[in-house]
Amino acid sequence: MVMASGSADYLGLANAPVLWILALAVMGVVVVQSLIYMTAVKKNAESAGMTQQEVKSAFRAGGVAAIGPSLSVVLVAIALLPLFGTPPVVVRVGLIGSAATEVASASIAAGTMGSSLGDETFTRGVFIVALMAMSLSGAGWMISTLILTPVFKRSSHKLEKVNPALMSIIPGAALLAAFAALTFRELPKSPTHVIAILVSAVVMTICLFLAKTLKQPWLKEWGLGISLLVGLIASYFAHYAGLGAPEA
Repeated sequence: MVMASGSADYLGLANAPVLWILALAVMGVVVVQSLIYMTAVKKNAESAGMTQQEVKSAFRAGGVAAIGPSLSVVLVAIALLPLFGTPPVVVRVGLIGSAATEVASASIAAGTMGSSLGDETFTRGVFIVALMAMSLSGAGWMISTLILTPVFKRSSHKLEKVNPALMSIIPGAALLAAFAALTFRELPKSPTHVIAILVSAVVMTICLFLAKTLKQPWLKEWGLGISLLVGLIASYFAHYAGLGAPEA
């Protein structure tokens, strides 16, 4: 450890076989969990009043809806590969999905050792400390979820007894608030961001309208993917038309 801390060639350590094994093990757990959840949904669909066809449609809609966020995570991961190596990026960004949090944790950890991310002062020793900081940061999210999920579950049961209608409103309202918060945070950045949001919203509205009018359910499933693609195209042309964020 002491000898390694003096070397700036940390990518060999970042791509060590043991880290690959740990990364693949973590992602394997995610795959197994997904398969378990999908199997459980299929087995219990009838008790929830869903047909197997509706279950397939729900899975398909979820898969399409995940394309946009997944692409953004992949692009961020590619950008971070030269900085942290493949196994740490696969676990940290692939599992947590917040590049800003991971980079902030690593930057703060490196700063405490008088180093900066990516320059000659970012040695193996600094990398180990930064990786530990990122791991502890992600662990905090998971531990909080592990502790708070049973608490929220008990609270939801109590709310159902008081007013069953609340449990049909609260999840939808929470989801709407989460996406609204993410959307409104992007609006002040530049006119391009505004155009991307407005175009995506209009396209999504058109897809939902056509799905209802023409009785084409597939438009509901693909609506998010279509709106994301059109929004990206619109933002591309808006950016090169000079509507992007001003250079610092």
